[in-house]
Amino acid sequence: MHSELKVFSDQAPEVLEQHHTDKAAMARVLASAGVRYEQWQANQPLSESPQQDEVIQAYQADIDRLIADEGYQTVDVVSMVPDHPDKAAFRQKFLEEHQHSEDEVRFFVEGQGLFTLHINGKVYEVLCTKGDLISVPANTPHWFDMGPAPRFVAIRLFNNPDGWVANFTGSDIAQRFNRLG
Repeated sequence: MHSELKVFSDQAPEVLEQHHTDKAAMARVLASAGVRYEQWQANQPLSESPQQDEVIQAYQADIDRLIADEGYQTVDVVSMVPDHPDKAAFRQKFLEEHQHSEDEVRFFVEGQGLFTLHINGKVYEVLCTKGDLISVPANTPHWFDMGPAPRFVAIRLFNNPDGWVANFTGSDIAQRFNRLG
């Protein structure tokens, strides 16, 4: 499982314009589109099934830096496993293009997820894997696919978790691009 970035014109999903698997190159391309993409390392080993406090403690220095940089107010940990009874409903919830009034910040402690961003006539498919942080800027149209057999543990940072609402654009663009798995 490797992170990768694919860039397409929003008018030509069949034409791959850029493809990167080098994380430094991915970070440069995404930064040019206004998207934060970083790699974090745990400052301590995690147990087999770590609880929220253990996960946050292992990444506390990076979390504190991001809070200082961006003013995030709350942090939590979310996880998904392939045998979750509501996995299909959770997957479907984020597959259509939407945006949020605040940044969508995810750090992948384990597993993977496909964030697809629609920015200035381009579509950026970002396959995030263990160690990747992505911050989708507020009001950026995007969609997320956790795949048919989702497995991930992710740290989320919020300005206001009560305000984290998906505002769907009504576009069918997400249906024309790749899905995970």
